[in-house]
Amino acid sequence: MPKVAIVHEMLVKLGGAERVLKVLTQMFPEAPVYTLFYDQKKCGNEFADTEVRTSFLQKYVNWKFPYQFLIRKMPLAIESFDFSDYDLVISSSSAFAHGIVTNLETKHLCYCHSPMRYAWDYTNEYKKEKGGKLKQFLISWLLHKVRMWDQIAANRVDQYIANSTNVQKRIQKYYRMNSQVIYPPVKLERFKVKKERQNYYLIVSALSGFKRIDLAIKAFNQLGEKLIVIGDGQERKNLEKIGDDNIEFKGRLPDDEVTKYMQNCKALIFPGEEDFGITPVEAMACGKPVLGYGKGGLLETVLSGKTGEFFDKLTVESFIKGFEKLNKNYLKYDANEIRKQAEKFSEGRFREEIMKSVSKASP
Repeated sequence: MPKVAIVHEMLVKLGGAERVLKVLTQMFPEAPVYTLFYDQKKCGNEFADTEVRTSFLQKYVNWKFPYQFLIRKMPLAIESFDFSDYDLVISSSSAFAHGIVTNLETKHLCYCHSPMRYAWDYTNEYKKEKGGKLKQFLISWLLHKVRMWDQIAANRVDQYIANSTNVQKRIQKYYRMNSQVIYPPVKLERFKVKKERQNYYLIVSALSGFKRIDLAIKAFNQLGEKLIVIGDGQERKNLEKIGDDNIEFKGRLPDDEVTKYMQNCKALIFPGEEDFGITPVEAMACGKPVLGYGKGGLLETVLSGKTGEFFDKLTVESFIKGFEKLNKNYLKYDANEIRKQAEKFSEGRFREEIMKSVSKASP
């Protein structure tokens, strides 16, 4: 067995990428995790049994320094790690982790959640979110520098794994690199099919701008249907302001409570574009259909007319049309068939495919 290290951008929350990381640490329990920052309070006990090694930027996190102000230092920080004692390094990357430097004998396998979106295909939207012209100019200058580094860093990887065909296309376009697709792991055993339902729709998401939760809330204001929103983030206050009484915000909840809400909802609402999107697969594991934006990774998991429906434009009108189609077809959805679709993305399948890639990459 090769001596393995794992690299992950930053451990400051528990999202889809961190779920992938958790499985990797279970597959390689002796491997330390190298990361730019680690916020143990926000991650809880999830990585308590893992040796986590942080970069020199950790002191800034301890001082409550905003992460976005440290972007210029992140390339240097990720390059500062020494992997000369390892045979294989597996990076879990959505921005900087793929930019590690390894020697000739150490192989680098990158599980890519996406090339950094704010530097490439989400640049213009990202600048608009940040406000005034001066701020946008400074961001443009910074991202220009980041893109130059990223282009060079991309060539350091020996083998790319994309988390979806959607991301595979981005790796080819921005890095000009080939990759294989291995879908993220979903803990299917956590979920049971429940055909009964209560009269509410559900969103489980980080509450940030690009998730487009605002679109769903505006649509539900018009529809008058009950919507429960689980999750937290910088947009929560704004979203609560625009939501009517039929919309209920629960904040961040433990996994077992989230599971109960999923198993009892009418359908999951997924209004943004994701690289892959683990949450819709979890909802399908409960036998619940999904209404989502017809772009990105969702097109690889949800089957229109069988496990959910799509809306094709990021407008309230398009969303409502999709919602009406979902309701019209509701009795046609088979909970057991929806579950079968989710089972294609099991954790066991992920482990098997990753180990095959590790075997090929190992010296």
